[in-house]
Amino acid sequence: MKLYDKKKIDWSNILFDNRALLLLLAPIIVEQLLNSLMGTVDTMMVSTVGSEAISAVSLVDSINNLVIQVFSAMAAGAAIICSQYIGSRDVKQSNKAAGQVTLTVLVISLAIMILFLLGGERLLGFIFGSVEEAVMENALIYFTITVISYPFLALFSAGAAFYRASGNSKFPMKVSAFSNIINIGGNAVFIYVFHWGAAGAAIATLLSRIFCMLVIFYCLRKPKQTIVVRDYLKIRPDMPLIWKIMAIGIPSGIENGMFQFGKLAIQSTVSTMGTIAIAAQAMTNILENLNGIFGIGVGIGLMTVVGQCIGANRQEEAKYYIVKLTKTAWVGILASCLLVLAITKPVTWLGGMEQEAADMCFRMVAAITVVKPLVWVGSFVIAYGLRAAGDVKISMIVSIITMWCCRVALCIFLVRAFHFGPMAVWIGMFADWSIRAVIFSARFLSGRWLHAGVT
Repeated sequence: MKLYDKKKIDWSNILFDNRALLLLLAPIIVEQLLNSLMGTVDTMMVSTVGSEAISAVSLVDSINNLVIQVFSAMAAGAAIICSQYIGSRDVKQSNKAAGQVTLTVLVISLAIMILFLLGGERLLGFIFGSVEEAVMENALIYFTITVISYPFLALFSAGAAFYRASGNSKFPMKVSAFSNIINIGGNAVFIYVFHWGAAGAAIATLLSRIFCMLVIFYCLRKPKQTIVVRDYLKIRPDMPLIWKIMAIGIPSGIENGMFQFGKLAIQSTVSTMGTIAIAAQAMTNILENLNGIFGIGVGIGLMTVVGQCIGANRQEEAKYYIVKLTKTAWVGILASCLLVLAITKPVTWLGGMEQEAADMCFRMVAAITVVKPLVWVGSFVIAYGLRAAGDVKISMIVSIITMWCCRVALCIFLVRAFHFGPMAVWIGMFADWSIRAVIFSARFLSGRWLHAGVT
């Protein structure tokens, strides 16, 4: 099967020319880069407090990331629905969908916040009960404060998705950049001046997320933009539309949630290896996120592009953009992996990591640099395009199966049977990426994903 039929594309009137793609993708990639860099700086600042603090932050963030991925999935559902309505030139329905997403995200995030505040100590004890007492004390403080930030983070994610769905990715980037400045500045004050340790890092995170949410929703009230959300108190549930949105968000949320839940299972295994292994794995996770931000940024932008193409009934154009942006992502991932490998040793040194942990981290990053350019793009970027067309169930099923079989089961087997260290995590990850890349590439070539539109 052809990747796409050039004769069926109106090249004189394509939805996104090279300039439009650049204007859409560049801010998203910059935003992802800033978030990752700030995350690295954040970890380095916390690491100066001691191994207990950075280990606590790492453990709690493995739970926080699960929740963040659920919020991101809901935001992705919002972006896909809105972009398809925009592609079909039904802006009124797009605005209505945005209002329903806002209401749904607020209710869900508040429910999660209350649940975690009431049961946080038991949850941490269940997942990380074997860690040192000092680490657990820091983890509980950090967890309690960051949980309060969940509704603000969820609403910002949704609001940013509305802007991206309309092709405006520059504004969310600016808001995120200012938020990162607040976070780092808060860290500097609360950690170095007031000596609040993990609690200081959590308070800085909370303040930055409050800022993001307030700015994005204040600006969404303004007229003369593609998506407008206002009169919040007048929004009432429209269950048919909510279920249509959730038809995208729920499978993606389950996929992302199970993905992070699998990481929690792996993190429990890593936590038994001692503070050095935890610190090495935490820094490796940050660096791996850093070398993947270009590809993730392209994938996020691809959802807007493909969503609008599907809404406008331009299927061949949707195929064209998936192929084009997959190639773009591959080049960016290759360059990013090489760059991150080059800075790994300086970063671990600046972060004050113990030599054994730093060496362990470098070995894992080197392995990632070899494997990731080969299979990661096929595993993730293509899937973004398929989801944008509404093809979310296959992605959910495949991702859950490969995650539990490769990332979790294989990792635990290597640790317990062959006494592998944290490298077992990445061997499982590599197997997962490879299988997903084959399946999603085959799914794209089959063309069946084109018949899953949701608007």
